[in-house]
Amino acid sequence: MWTGQGCILTTKDFTILEFLQERRHRFSETYAALLRAKLDAATVIFREDMPAHVTTLNSRVRFRIGDEQPQTRIISHDELQGFVGLTLPLTTLRGLALLGLAAGETIVLPRDGTAAPERVVLEAVLYQPEAARRKMRATARPALRLVHNADAGTPPRGVPIISGGDDDPGPSAA
Repeated sequence: MWTGQGCILTTKDFTILEFLQERRHRFSETYAALLRAKLDAATVIFREDMPAHVTTLNSRVRFRIGDEQPQTRIISHDELQGFVGLTLPLTTLRGLALLGLAAGETIVLPRDGTAAPERVVLEAVLYQPEAARRKMRATARPALRLVHNADAGTPPRGVPIISGGDDDPGPSAA
């Protein structure tokens, strides 16, 4: 089971889980117990400090249930219309279980009834918004570079400017 297993959450993810706990009457006892355990054992950090291999909200993860084939899903806040099979909402037991886990970690979930517990292995975090944000900031546009110094080409004050001998006054004469 999940007893004693910690997790790492961003402040935003922790706040969302607290909100879910306030309306826990919608969830099963198993879900409510996992939610309580996650909140009690969580290490809460700022999103800038989140390791790239830890699941956060909106992360794309590859996980495996028991000996089944790996699945890839995006951990979402709630059920998204039109994204059947692409997301795994936090409102499901598996979605909640994966939130805060690091790649390579396993969590065992009890099933309702007499069925054997379900072993969930997080194989990899394929995309994490916090890591992507850090990478984008690191590769942000380069610092400004001086291309032309307008002061370098101006003659000193008081020196007359001699034209090239052409009597055409140019567009400024219009």
